[in-house]
Amino acid sequence: MLCENDVGAQAVLRRRFPDTDLRCDVREQRSIHKNTDLLTAGFPCQDLSQAGRTKGIRGLRSGLIGEVFRLLRRRRVPWLLLENVPFMLQLGRGRALDVIITELETLGYRWAYRIVDSRAFGLPQRRRRVYLLASIEHDPRDVLLTDDSGPPPDEPDFRTVACGFYWTEGIRGLGWAVDAVPTLKGGSAVGIPSPPAILFPSGRIIKPDIRDAERLQGFRENWTKPAEEVVRPGMRWRLVGNAVSVPAAAWIGRSFVAPGYYDDVWDAPLLKGSPWPTAAWNVGTGRFSSAVTEWPQRRKARHLEAFLHYPGALLSIRASEGFRSRTRTSSLRFPLGFLSALDAHIRRMRQNERDGPSFPVSSRV
Repeated sequence: MLCENDVGAQAVLRRRFPDTDLRCDVREQRSIHKNTDLLTAGFPCQDLSQAGRTKGIRGLRSGLIGEVFRLLRRRRVPWLLLENVPFMLQLGRGRALDVIITELETLGYRWAYRIVDSRAFGLPQRRRRVYLLASIEHDPRDVLLTDDSGPPPDEPDFRTVACGFYWTEGIRGLGWAVDAVPTLKGGSAVGIPSPPAILFPSGRIIKPDIRDAERLQGFRENWTKPAEEVVRPGMRWRLVGNAVSVPAAAWIGRSFVAPGYYDDVWDAPLLKGSPWPTAAWNVGTGRFSSAVTEWPQRRKARHLEAFLHYPGALLSIRASEGFRSRTRTSSLRFPLGFLSALDAHIRRMRQNERDGPSFPVSSRV
């Protein structure tokens, strides 16, 4: 069974999973089927923004994570998998995550969580997400924490590879990613896209095509195309940005089928009030931090420039100049040479207006 209330996402799910029971609103779900093995859920972390001023998760009845626990209190399932942004570990000085795992412990679940970067699976997208796995009978560490490839590889010189950034920022953030795009965002609720920009070594700056955005999440291109039957095309960016990277989900699925054995010899107890680490667990003996990294695997990745299949759209003069003006009032430190490249892009775009295109047609240069 799938539960989704976004009409565009519903259209995609009906097309891609036609034999699966699709429900529209988790709040209308009275119970979990008795044969359920695994319950998965993603939820807005903003639901927990008032956690410090409420009586635990029961004070958040309108929050979607509260609906998950409402169902679990009626019938516990063998496995639970939650996904969210790393901000969940900081929200309310860590109170948000504490609310969730305290409820899990109350229900008798063993749990483990881990921040995972989608780049570990060969995708040129820097996308860090928290996966929290809990079980009634089994050790979730054997699924989530046994694979580890160590710290990420060294980044190349950004001037030699394509780099992603968010042109909609510039004052408090940049979303800079070397040889990758920053985390793809959902865009607006009315379908206004929020794609990143990509700066190539040639100086060309583009916004990627939605089909490449799908591929950057691990989908086949045009996976979200069925959404256009019911919503405006720009809504596809929202679906892609809200999705879980396919290779990350597949890795967890394979780990369910063939779990390892987790060795906790290097782990240490979590001190009350200390920041949440990259990974942690409690299997009934107390809360511990884990030494695993954000990279459970290290698949060989193609460079971002070679990964892209479509030329994308040049970042417009208006967008480029708006971003540039924000940088002038910002206290951010930008990579050396980045702003010069942006200024050169603006000059060439103005020349394009006067003399015709001067940039190469393809993004592969």
